[in-house]
Amino acid sequence: MRAYYEQGKERDRLAGPKGALELERTKEILQRRMPPAPAAVADIGGGPGRYALWLAGLGYTVHHRDLMDLHVDQLRAFAHPSIQTAAGDARHLDLSDSSVDAVLLLGPLYHLTERPDRIQALAEARRIVRADGPVFVAAISRWAPRLDGVLQERLYEDNPDFLPLLPEVERTGKLPPVVPNGFVGYTHRPGDLADELSEAGLQLDDLVGVEGLPLAATDMLSRSGDTTAWNVLLDAARAVERVPELLGLSPHLLATATATPG
Repeated sequence: MRAYYEQGKERDRLAGPKGALELERTKEILQRRMPPAPAAVADIGGGPGRYALWLAGLGYTVHHRDLMDLHVDQLRAFAHPSIQTAAGDARHLDLSDSSVDAVLLLGPLYHLTERPDRIQALAEARRIVRADGPVFVAAISRWAPRLDGVLQERLYEDNPDFLPLLPEVERTGKLPPVVPNGFVGYTHRPGDLADELSEAGLQLDDLVGVEGLPLAATDMLSRSGDTTAWNVLLDAARAVERVPELLGLSPHLLATATATPG
């Protein structure tokens, strides 16, 4: 995982057409439950800080933590007065109990391949959030490698070893790298994500698919410059975001939860 992120690709990942859809939809979903500014928000596993900067621009105080020193340095370079950033592990946070009004976990579960580690990260989010504060948790869909990576992006053309991996990935959720320093991850079934939230003491309030049906980057690029086509894409994602039979089609899932009593 470190080798993958040390390549610096994450800084611009949300700038392309596919990333732009993920970014716009994620912002939209967060704003449904985000407490009003100037609330304190913990952005855990926040990468180079794209969401931290957005939230700070809206007037929030942001406590950003990421495992990668590179990402911390990239965000620190902006020197935003409302952002406090440091290296940190989502499973062992240096933030106090009930110290923030909302928590973003928009990346850690992508890489925690063992269930106890995911439960620990979720439990830490529950620990640091104040009563009734939302915890937003992102996950990669179990079928994203096949539907997005293989069917839409044809990754097998440059990486023929990818296809034989799919049955095991879909059985276990564990996604190994297919190239040197490649992405290492974990993929969720929607029901399994709900179960993990519950085990960590979080009550699931909402679970949606972020992007809807995955589209190839070339298709996304052609739509991104056309306002009508882009809005059609957003509307389609909204229309199917909670349809149980279609949740797994979306490359990313986003859960909204709150701490259960006790």
